[in-house]
Amino acid sequence: MKKIPVGISGRHLHVTKEHLEILFGAGYELHVLKELSQPGQYAAEEKVDVISPDGKVLAGVRILGPVRKASQVEISKSDAIRFKFVAPVRSSGDVKGSGPATLVGPKGQVELSEGVIIADRHIHFSPEEGKAFGVVDRQVVSIKVSGIKPGILDNVLCRVHPEFRLDCHLDTDDGSAFMLSTGDEVELVKSYTINE
Repeated sequence: MKKIPVGISGRHLHVTKEHLEILFGAGYELHVLKELSQPGQYAAEEKVDVISPDGKVLAGVRILGPVRKASQVEISKSDAIRFKFVAPVRSSGDVKGSGPATLVGPKGQVELSEGVIIADRHIHFSPEEGKAFGVVDRQVVSIKVSGIKPGILDNVLCRVHPEFRLDCHLDTDDGSAFMLSTGDEVELVKSYTINE
């Protein structure tokens, strides 16, 4: 079976055009630092501070572009515990009822009543790649990790779209637990048996 490359996602945020201008000034545009694995997506040069309801500060959280329809902050469970955020596990864009935060930029700040999440485990596929792996959009699978700390991760969401390219996105907690780094590879597992 063809293997799937891994991308370990550190804490980051996405912002709307309106919120970007509040944080950085009217008419402000993001500056590309580097392109990401998904076409059109990039890490921006810009960073902001993210403050929890308890007043704890996650300093210098990088913005990923381009701008989106809703602002959201993606952190790990470790971040949520240490910095006192409410952060349910969600798919990107599913922010209804998620945790609040304050974003602080050089020109202003934004109060998010919701938008703080822990991103679910997911794999991006183009339609051709989805067909090759035998998966459809929104299907839930598992992945097998080899190496020094091998194992199987369940509840991995398949996201199939013409604008996507093959990449498995895990957060830093999952990456650390399995000693995975960006560029490592995993295998798709559709089913397995637990011996009792």
